[in-house]
Amino acid sequence: MEYYNWILAFHVMSFTSWMAMLFYQPRLYVYHREHEQNGDSFTDVIKLQEDKLYRIIGTPAFWATLLSGLLMIYLNPSLFESGVWLYIKLFAVVLLAAYHFSLGYFKKRLKDGVCIKSGKFFRAYNEVPTILMIIIVIMVVIKPV
Repeated sequence: MEYYNWILAFHVMSFTSWMAMLFYQPRLYVYHREHEQNGDSFTDVIKLQEDKLYRIIGTPAFWATLLSGLLMIYLNPSLFESGVWLYIKLFAVVLLAAYHFSLGYFKKRLKDGVCIKSGKFFRAYNEVPTILMIIIVIMVVIKPV
């Protein structure tokens, strides 16, 4: 348990990096959809940003968050006895992971030019990680029993 706080710190940093991607990726999709009809190089730059953000920042941060979180649970299984907060947090994390993979799906559809979702859709879809992050942070800080 002497390394638990270091793992926790790594977990928080990984989560922060992952959330940065989850917040910004849909915004890139908005720009992509709203400018793709122009046929200019702006959309090519957006496609490159989408790919790099998802692949180089988001996916490694996702795995680092997931693995460090699982390691903390493994090292301290009594967390499951500390109240309902962990179950709610884990459920929100599962939804956040599904959201992450949905962004990968939309990235591929946009790259292939077959995405039918509008910029307006992605503006609304961009709110999902905010709601889930609020739930996660409240569960971790307040820890309702």
